[in-house]
Amino acid sequence: MEEERRMTEQEFILSFEDAVSCGHIYVVYQPKMNHNTGRMIGAEALMRWRHPAYGMQYPSDFIPVLEKNDLICQADLCVFESVCRLLRKCLDRGIVPVPISVNMSRYDIFRNNYVDEIEVIRKKYDIPVKLIHVEITESSAIGGMELVTDVLQKLHGFGYIVEMDDFGSGYSSLNVLKDLNVDVIKLDMRFLSGSIGGRGGTIISAVVQMTKWLNTPVIAEGVETIEQADYMKSIGCNYIQGYLYSKPLGEEDFLKKLYQIDHEPVAAAMNMTTHMDADKFWDPESLETLIFNNYVGGAVIFTYLKGKAEILRVNKKYIKEIGMNMSEKEIMACDPWKCFDELNMKKYKKTILLAAQSGEEETCETWRTVCSKTCGEDRICIRSFIRLIGRAGEQLIFYAMVQNVTAEKKRFDELMDSERKLRAASEHANIYAWEVNLDTNDMHPCFRCMRDLNVPPVVHDYPEPLIENGLFPPDYADMYRDWMRQIKEGVGTIEGIIPLTVGRIPFHVRYTTEFDENGKPLKAYGSATLVVDNEANSPDRKE
Repeated sequence: MEEERRMTEQEFILSFEDAVSCGHIYVVYQPKMNHNTGRMIGAEALMRWRHPAYGMQYPSDFIPVLEKNDLICQADLCVFESVCRLLRKCLDRGIVPVPISVNMSRYDIFRNNYVDEIEVIRKKYDIPVKLIHVEITESSAIGGMELVTDVLQKLHGFGYIVEMDDFGSGYSSLNVLKDLNVDVIKLDMRFLSGSIGGRGGTIISAVVQMTKWLNTPVIAEGVETIEQADYMKSIGCNYIQGYLYSKPLGEEDFLKKLYQIDHEPVAAAMNMTTHMDADKFWDPESLETLIFNNYVGGAVIFTYLKGKAEILRVNKKYIKEIGMNMSEKEIMACDPWKCFDELNMKKYKKTILLAAQSGEEETCETWRTVCSKTCGEDRICIRSFIRLIGRAGEQLIFYAMVQNVTAEKKRFDELMDSERKLRAASEHANIYAWEVNLDTNDMHPCFRCMRDLNVPPVVHDYPEPLIENGLFPPDYADMYRDWMRQIKEGVGTIEGIIPLTVGRIPFHVRYTTEFDENGKPLKAYGSATLVVDNEANSPDRKE
């Protein structure tokens, strides 16, 4: 009969060999879940010790003893072999397994041949390497970064997926993350300290965003409540492990769980487009950053998720294009949608969703009201060239080139206003206008020409079709052809009275030629004004 009590260090040491050979040290499995889909993505193998006389022992009691007495490597190899046996059982029974992660302690790392030893065991049971992940702790790297890097390189060489366990629990998390090429990050939920949000939540949210740019999936470990799981999901972390879904299970219970729950593979945190390397982009010394800051126009990188946008990065030319003496800090801190009215916001959102769907660069022009502390408020028009550069779950990451076209739009509006006024005036003055492309002999008539004289929108081989339909009388055809010849030879202006239409109505016809920078004639702009005094201006007069 078991006497439930904590064993002494000496008792652990003396009973270790029996514990290994008799199965007193055994493995339990805690599922890793996708909180968004409810499917299992994997499991972690955890070491347990049940003494036949003294009952269950806490890992916090026996693992330090095993480490201190150089027994942990043998215990870890025992766990690894148990995992291989379980996976072999699944494959033989036709049970679809999930990847199982095994812990690799810093003592295993310092043992030169440990990776070779686990590889021998894996091959012994003929387990596909994709079904075994190796977890190392963040603290393993402290004081031995070069050695850990070599071990990771060796594991990757064999094809193992490497997970960093307990990320955030150490004192140099960012340095470790920067230097170690791990495939999955397991986030220590102690950041939340039992509460949701606050400073801990802000740190976790930042870490999740950072891992997306590293293209590294993140798993929240130690999730116990639905509130914690929902919070992690809200900041883009769907993968969780903890008592909310399941306590660690014995082998048979875990096999039943495999039957009951659908599985899915772990997806990369971000799917970057092939023409962009996220690692290099954030490196201040990289060519990508050099180009972004100096050799492209105004540029911005932003995320979009469920209608919300967040600016991640802008360059100096972007700040200049926006104007208003705004600082980078002001631009980064503001809600991008606040400067849009409803119509322009819908237009911009439609464009970014189209860019996400097409995978191509999409363009739009939107008006924005920009406010700054120094310049007050102004309304500007921005032309945006938007391209999708990455996906992180449902979150989309875009790169946009921008041009401030406010002055251009105002000039265009003024021109359109002038054209409207000119058109209104010409309606009363009986003036017809057109232009001729001298390279192609294409003539483009005004609205009145098309309406009153049935001239098509484009007249090819001008003026022959209009001579043929009688708009230009036959006895004036050669004179008119000679006009066109003179214009093409470089005459700046030419004019005369010509009777037009079958009714031979006299019009004062005038041409003005446009030249390129080398003096070559490009276009001729023509106009025809009705001659009111028919007697003073004979229809047969030629000039």
